[in-house]
Amino acid sequence: PYRVGYYHMEKTIGKGNFAVVKLATHITTKSKVAIKIIQKTRLDDECVRKILQEINIMKMLKHPHIIRLYQVMQTEKLIYLVTEYASGGEIFDHIVAHGRMNEKEARKKFKQIVSAVSYCHKMNVVHRDLKAENLLLDSGLNVKVADFGFSNISKPGELLRTHCGSPPYAAPELFEGKEYDGPKVDIWSLGIVLYVLVVGSLPFDGKTLQELRSSILAGKFRVPFFMSTECEKLIRRLLCTDVSKRISMKDIISHEWMKL
Repeated sequence: PYRVGYYHMEKTIGKGNFAVVKLATHITTKSKVAIKIIQKTRLDDECVRKILQEINIMKMLKHPHIIRLYQVMQTEKLIYLVTEYASGGEIFDHIVAHGRMNEKEARKKFKQIVSAVSYCHKMNVVHRDLKAENLLLDSGLNVKVADFGFSNISKPGELLRTHCGSPPYAAPELFEGKEYDGPKVDIWSLGIVLYVLVVGSLPFDGKTLQELRSSILAGKFRVPFFMSTECEKLIRRLLCTDVSKRISMKDIISHEWMKL
């Protein structure tokens, strides 16, 4: 295997449009990392700016439930991002393989996700792309929030304009094309994530983007018989179409369901 810095490069564990992610092992400590290799030559200035923004944001964030950025290396044509490796893969794949989680397991995962997102918001970072595919698991099945490619710095009270993220996880205000409060769209996405953990499917769906949009704007979703009342109450407060009534981070943390 070839070397990059102090790392032996191994198998490919992910592929994007202009990047590839490889598993690598530190030559002396033998610890495993994930190295994202980005081809600068295939990027325009705007993309490079976005990647540098993602790097700057990741450098700021040090939290047990957020993928750590250890090192950045550059050559003329490539950028190497050395990050923590989460060997358990995506929560999305975990649910596809094992089905929905019982509420005790879902609560443990959700608390970890909430602590990571709450920390981001305290650091004035909004993630804007929270979804089951961007939540990774380590060998102990602890959650690691990943992929800050759409994240942004947002001071309290500041409204954002750029519409990002994955449509099934997007808050209604994003579909209305308005300026929006960054943390509130993350909180909506947390509602989708919690639903996915507990139910094993998405609350809002549609054959087309148009159908999905009307489903999200209507804010109506199926509550299966096995969902506890407290869990339903929390999800309803997270997936509140009225931004001003949507639950705050503080109230998520102190919610009854979170204490069970």
